[in-house]
Amino acid sequence: MDQVEIRRYPRIVLATVVERPDDEAFGILFDYISGSNKLRRRLPMTAPVISGKGPNERIPMTVPVVSTANSFSFVLPEGYTAEDAPQPSDPRVVIQEIPERTVGVLVFRGRTNDEQVRKRSSALIRTLQASGVEVKGEPFLMRYNPPFIPGVFRHNEIGVQVRLSEK
Repeated sequence: MDQVEIRRYPRIVLATVVERPDDEAFGILFDYISGSNKLRRRLPMTAPVISGKGPNERIPMTVPVVSTANSFSFVLPEGYTAEDAPQPSDPRVVIQEIPERTVGVLVFRGRTNDEQVRKRSSALIRTLQASGVEVKGEPFLMRYNPPFIPGVFRHNEIGVQVRLSEK
């Protein structure tokens, strides 16, 4: 069963690739965290992997989680800032700092595909709006498991930045 939550996320730093298929973007980012950066520093893999679209669909992003459409991001380990994160050797990798924010999240299990992401994104927005929560932008997909994990065990989330009304 899917469940909707409102969360306050702290500031994060992302390594992002745009306008590339997910498999290619993943490889570019994996190279970056494996030491293909100007400091040759290896970084631990963190979760979630954030994409500004469904697995094969382009969804425009207007929230400050990613800066452009068709993006794929790794969250860098806690403690980094955009200034002190290892600078990428590959110009396709962009380091960006995202300020703390409030996000409405729909949690679900299983593999992701375009149709599931569309349906869950719509359900999240409907649920938030029905509860009087203002949606700020478009949904994004967060995946928490490596590709070899069986679908039934995968943890995924659809998120969208929100503004809670001050009463």
